[in-house]
Amino acid sequence: MKSIRPARAAVSMAVTFASALLSLAQTPDNLVVEGVPAFPPQLKVDVGRYLEFRAASLQSWHPVKRELLISTRFADTAQLHLVKLPGGARRQLTFGAEPVAGASFRPKTGEFLVFVQDAGGGEFYQLHRYDLSDGKTTLLTDGKSRNSGPRWSKSGRWFAYTSTRRTGKDSDIHVINPADPSSNRLVCEVNGGGWAVSDWSPDDSKLLVGEYLSINESYLYLADVKTGGKELLTPKGGAEKMAYSDARFAKDGQAVYFTTDKGAEFHRLVRMELPTKTETILTPHINWDVDSFEISPDGSLLAFVTNEDGIGVLHLLNTRSGKEIPAPKLPLGTVSNLEWHENGRDLAFNLTSAKSPNDVYSADVKTGKVERWTESETGGLNPENFVEPELVKIKSFDGLGISGFLHRPDARKFPGKRPVIINIHGGPEGQARPTFQARNNYYLSELGVAILYPNVRGSAGYGKTFLTLDNGFKREDSVKDIGAFIDWIQRDAGLESTRVAVMGGSYGGYMTLASMTHFNDRLRCGVDVVGISNFVTFLERTEAYRRDLRRVEYGDERVTEMREFMQRTAPLNNVKKISKPMFVVQGKNDPRVPVTEAEQMVKALRDNGGAAWYLMAKDEGHGFAKKKNADFQFLATILFFQENLVK
Repeated sequence: MKSIRPARAAVSMAVTFASALLSLAQTPDNLVVEGVPAFPPQLKVDVGRYLEFRAASLQSWHPVKRELLISTRFADTAQLHLVKLPGGARRQLTFGAEPVAGASFRPKTGEFLVFVQDAGGGEFYQLHRYDLSDGKTTLLTDGKSRNSGPRWSKSGRWFAYTSTRRTGKDSDIHVINPADPSSNRLVCEVNGGGWAVSDWSPDDSKLLVGEYLSINESYLYLADVKTGGKELLTPKGGAEKMAYSDARFAKDGQAVYFTTDKGAEFHRLVRMELPTKTETILTPHINWDVDSFEISPDGSLLAFVTNEDGIGVLHLLNTRSGKEIPAPKLPLGTVSNLEWHENGRDLAFNLTSAKSPNDVYSADVKTGKVERWTESETGGLNPENFVEPELVKIKSFDGLGISGFLHRPDARKFPGKRPVIINIHGGPEGQARPTFQARNNYYLSELGVAILYPNVRGSAGYGKTFLTLDNGFKREDSVKDIGAFIDWIQRDAGLESTRVAVMGGSYGGYMTLASMTHFNDRLRCGVDVVGISNFVTFLERTEAYRRDLRRVEYGDERVTEMREFMQRTAPLNNVKKISKPMFVVQGKNDPRVPVTEAEQMVKALRDNGGAAWYLMAKDEGHGFAKKKNADFQFLATILFFQENLVK
């Protein structure tokens, strides 16, 4: 009888998985771990498959070939890959220790690409040229300042980007020919960190530039590339605050398209004739935000995505008639990240759903044919078994309608009332949407814990008035919204109101800490990831380029009344109200929420006699981007919930 040997690939996979588990058995040198118990061996075995989810993000079409540049992770970080046909193998191009944040081919020729990358999560992004002929990488920026938002000119000779190199906080506009790094020059000096380049004119002589002050207030300018002069295109200084985004030139350069909430609650698609500044609203019939759009290379079609109760819906518009035409029928899910091929008929995009990771698709707008270019792995688990979320709509303490998405565990496997994790998004102008749960499926499928994603006041997607309802002195009204969701959990027959936890990242981390001070007696525990513990110390220490932008939302700590309010309501100063266990997670290099926010909160919790686990990564910033760190964080969080929520 012949002996049976495992296939070579299976042996390799087994060795890789065993090595991954072994690496998690010891605390890596790059992590500071305090109060977290050692992981039980069985936990690492049980969770293993849930650590192997992947996702793919669309980056760029090749301008000549029908090939796509994507980013996905095959080792520890997301890197660039080339996919030559739908469902085809992925060829990895970059192999850095740090994740790649974005990339695009040079238009017209595609002999090289430009990608964006930072170090250690610090978000001081640098631009690099990658030559496809030999794989050589060339640094295009100074290696020190924050450089972001590269936008190619129509000819493919130039790209424009923003850089803080002049002052460390102002996002000036620069132009460079990436084939010749010495060609870099400053085009426009600006004040503030919220500037970005939206588009180039067809003749490469003008730029559409956006000035962002807050999610409710932004402006568009027309900038001359040669002289640096700027012309304001949108109203400024009136009683109504307006926001503008996603500006694009029409094919002939005589008009621009953009989205704005001018005169409306939601962002609508608008065309402005440049000679007269006459505006035409193209989507007056849609009472949802137009999230994004892109114009086909010949200018005849405009693809746009609306945010309809959290679902991203694709639309097509004929620019000549101004009327919508039938869009290709897509799989159920949320659509984002549109990109036209130069052939004018292939539209690529990302799509995700509760049962599918974020993957890359394309649609032929002539035939309606939809093709899937990537199929990201789900750790060997069958995605059809993952649960679909349900939309929950409730009234808050003041009668305001708020909503969220609830993922319930399978009642056949987990009968009876289930524990709940309230997972609060960041932003604060973010939005919880019905997307793939990835690792979080472990809570649902293995622990039987429900996950509720609330959209409290201040969340995006529900109109500009809703966005402002948590600003400044109204900050704690959004915290009261969490109380309303806790009330709703108590009324739901399938949920266990005595076993509720709260968690969140960034602003969601602040909401976690604030919820623990307000509802300590109704919550079992909390997990704060890169959260704000005191808005005064946060605003004084966040990076200079973003400080004024955050003051618009949170309030100005330099004003006496606001400073007193911030100090009075800060979770740090109300730590005596927290008697339940807390887990605090932080990246040392975080430029947004400094590590001191976590350190001072952990110290205060412990000084008050509370239980506080602490995990800090020395090589991460605003959240963990490296797989080995994210794996450790997830295992520690599971252990935390097993001890404090599930029992």
